Amino acid sequence: MQENTTLYQRDPNYIPRVAAVHDMCGYGKCSLSAAIPILSACGCDVCPVPTALFSAHTKFPEYTFHDTTNMLSGYLDAWQSIGVDLDGIYSGFLGSAEQVDTIKRMYREYPKALRLVDPVMGDGGEMYPTYSQEMCDAVKTLAKDADILMPNLTEAAILTERDYPGQNLSDDEVTEWIEALLDLGAKNVVLKGIDRNDEKLRNYVGSAAAGASARVELAHSKLPYMIHGTGDAFASALCGAVMTGKTLAESAQVAGEFVRHSMESTCNQPDFKRRGVSFELNLDELTGLVG
Repeated sequence: MQENTTLYQRDPNYIPRVAAVHDMCGYGKCSLSAAIPILSACGCDVCPVPTALFSAHTKFPEYTFHDTTNMLSGYLDAWQSIGVDLDGIYSGFLGSAEQVDTIKRMYREYPKALRLVDPVMGDGGEMYPTYSQEMCDAVKTLAKDADILMPNLTEAAILTERDYPGQNLSDDEVTEWIEALLDLGAKNVVLKGIDRNDEKLRNYVGSAAAGASARVELAHSKLPYMIHGTGDAFASALCGAVMTGKTLAESAQVAGEFVRHSMESTCNQPDFKRRGVSFELNLDELTGLVG
């Protein structure tokens, strides 16, 4: 991969607009609760497209869930009527399979916008409880249009219709998985969360232009605890860094370190393992990217 390749040329006097197509949780740090402040810290104008409303995220034993599919057509019609323009479309957790058509509509109406796809479908080898195979099949169709596809290993398995491999992948296996993801049609892939039990977590960046074998490895020190919502924080920080004009490899490095530092801040907060990653004290890292 050409590490000096940028996907977005940033005018320092311009604030790019990014549609964040995610759910909103009233309690718990994930989805729009992460995307809005993190992208804003990167100097982006965040335009939320709420795909579902939750009282709390799905790691809690009780939550309410409201699918917003029926409102989205009119929502986007209203955007068109007032001349909303977009520089990026960043999609994540969806409320229904039909919402994939909403994202594809946005691709048609904003053909110049960068397409950033976090295929939020599951983790730890399991699909999220509000998802179905129909929804996963629909999300898979977004891969062929993605400028950046950002799956964890569970989502990579769902997208490529392979068995979940666990987190300990060899270099050769990483190359094979990235190649399979690029074969879906994505221009660039960020494969997240490889853990070889050596006190490091690794993410890999690959591009269709350079080929899977030219992928870039990015290693980060592993902390002795896990926190909900780190995937959303990572993807949002990566998207934000890309929109500052950083290369994809640079952006993935920035995002990984931002998440690690946020996790260190989070462990001092009450109920942190369940509530999610608290990144508020570390947003200055991202603001620094845009001066």
